[in-house]
Amino acid sequence: MAHNPDLLPETSITKFKDQDFNSLRNHCLSKRKWFMDETFPAEASSIGQKLLQGKNLSNLKWMRPQDLSWGQPHFILEGASRFDIQQGKAGDCWFLAALGSLTQNPQCLQKILMNQSFSHQYAGIFHFRFWQCGQWVEVVIDDRLPVMGNKCVFVHPCSGNQEFWPCLLEKAYAKLLGSYSHLHYGYLPDALVDLTGGVVTTANLYSSPSSLLMMVKMAAEEGYLMTCATPKGPTDESEVTENGLVSQHAYTVTGAEQIQYKTGWEEIIRLWNPWGNTEWRGRWGDGSQEWQETQDPRKRQLYHNKDDGEFWYLMSCQDFQENFVSLFICNQIPITLDHGLRPHERWSQIIFKNQVVPGNSTGNPRRNAQYFFSVGESQGGNNVVVSFTVMPQSLKAEEQGFPLSFQVFKVRLPFQKFQERLPPTFFSPFRNAAQVIEYETKHNFTKSFQLNPGTYVVVPSARRKEAKFLLRIFLKMTASNRNSDSNFNLRALKENLAEDSEQNVFYRYVSQGLDIDATQLQSLLNKEFLIGPPEDTFSLDECRSIVALMDLKVNGRLNQEEFARLWRRLVQCQRVFQTIQKSSRVFLSSDLGKAIRNTDFLTGISISSELLDLMTLRYSDSTGRVSFPSLVCFLIRLETMARAFHNLSKDGKGFYVTEMEVRHLPFPNPGAAPGLPFLICFQGVFFSLRVLNSPSKASQVAGPPASNYCLYILQAARLL
Repeated sequence: MAHNPDLLPETSITKFKDQDFNSLRNHCLSKRKWFMDETFPAEASSIGQKLLQGKNLSNLKWMRPQDLSWGQPHFILEGASRFDIQQGKAGDCWFLAALGSLTQNPQCLQKILMNQSFSHQYAGIFHFRFWQCGQWVEVVIDDRLPVMGNKCVFVHPCSGNQEFWPCLLEKAYAKLLGSYSHLHYGYLPDALVDLTGGVVTTANLYSSPSSLLMMVKMAAEEGYLMTCATPKGPTDESEVTENGLVSQHAYTVTGAEQIQYKTGWEEIIRLWNPWGNTEWRGRWGDGSQEWQETQDPRKRQLYHNKDDGEFWYLMSCQDFQENFVSLFICNQIPITLDHGLRPHERWSQIIFKNQVVPGNSTGNPRRNAQYFFSVGESQGGNNVVVSFTVMPQSLKAEEQGFPLSFQVFKVRLPFQKFQERLPPTFFSPFRNAAQVIEYETKHNFTKSFQLNPGTYVVVPSARRKEAKFLLRIFLKMTASNRNSDSNFNLRALKENLAEDSEQNVFYRYVSQGLDIDATQLQSLLNKEFLIGPPEDTFSLDECRSIVALMDLKVNGRLNQEEFARLWRRLVQCQRVFQTIQKSSRVFLSSDLGKAIRNTDFLTGISISSELLDLMTLRYSDSTGRVSFPSLVCFLIRLETMARAFHNLSKDGKGFYVTEMEVRHLPFPNPGAAPGLPFLICFQGVFFSLRVLNSPSKASQVAGPPASNYCLYILQAARLL
């Protein structure tokens, strides 16, 4: 089977269990009732037996935040912070540590939380988004929380702040995975990926303290998510050790510094415990002698002796290796640590979505799916990243370990001619794989490789049963790749690799309310999506036209969902523009036909050569060049008009209106005599209109046939 690589994927938002938040909330508001989620009921089944054993269920209640006697609830109060989180009875520190790190990147956090409150249009319903196997999934919940003794059983607000976003987000994640019991023990990489859609890199704890310090410090400045974990103790439970660290526990890494102490310098790392009140008791911990003796001028800035779970920890090579087993760094695009942290490297991406490996695999690669990629010129260091993500809902809670393993083979002659599937003779017992992977995680795994130039194939195998997965292969761009893109503005590349990053951009430009107008859209497009010479900017008139084309509610503004639809089309327009422009260094009007054929959202739409000639006059300049803003307007208008025509046409050849209806159309020559053909100019497209004299007959709009795209003139007043 051939697989089509997709460098800049279009990601839609899936509604978990087909629940639409806006529809459900509007229904509750109209009925003046609070939402009750039947798909995740306020019952013991939503908690799960693993967490209910030994509990007195008679004392368990489900209560809404406003019913608790703590005061007025808030969703977020004075900004979301890791100090709003306090772990409860579930062993989900792996999720909360990742969430605590996410709070240090407000833009990414906003994509998860969205704008919600307990006051504006409150109906007892909330929604959150998680990244699942290549797409964002929106999970709807009610705000009934399990309570015992007037205290939340699981994540609960810290004393005095009454912020419930962590409690509700935890409930949404529990619903996504099946129950609160599914949160009880997990893997940090899974949470990091589910919250960001990023790629996880495992840092080497055996590197020198100075390089580890610089790596953590730079990663924190770049906004990367960082977490670490302690090893398992003598029991299966997480227990506080003598030094204050918790065994088999996850921590958030929040910073690193080199601090002056006595006659030298010491490297320290700052960690946060999701428990909120259990901290390190050793050197540089809160209240330690080291903080009393240091004369470093930054002491007032760095040291805060609070019982909030955050503390400084001596980053000596020996201490860190003895007390921690892993350090994970997560970013939207890969980072390499083989020569120190280099955050501004560029990567291309190949994606294989919705892939399936059959169960009961024999481990013989010749029977499995094969995924090809090519490595260009060698530049030293890790240059390939292979990342697998398995759909969590397809796995059972009791299953341990990652359900897949994989091998990477180099394909040499005579097998280089095969680009779909290698023959069984390729997999001889004497052929060595680049790497055989064995690891401990459940849903996500990423591995970096240093590969020489050539063609390679990734061959996954299922360990037990059939597994559905997403495969992403990242290839580091060489110097020649970067130089070839020197004429392009690639500011959106990192955002595009992040997938569905329209939420970040949307909230960055919304000034009031929840909508964006043409002026805000103009600023957004010219800063985030501009390609080409500086003078090729989006005009205000072009942005007004785009808003009109994408504005389904006809209010002159774009809400979050409408902007998401526009963003996905912008990504495709950008890809088409760059692909065509790379070959000739300029996008010409003669390329418009090729652009239509290469645009996914115009599949099945074609126009005649005569009409295409008219389009070249409308959308190109005097030299025949088409700017990126002009191409965007052309492609989006084309889709809108074609869809409108097909919605109205009953026979696929034309649409018919009465004479009275035609008289209400905005004719350019209203004084012309009835019955004569009129030449209508609409959005730069000309077509004829003939009105029949007889009022008993329908009037026919005559123009290009449906296969060549006929225009829907009844929306002319709105779309002009």
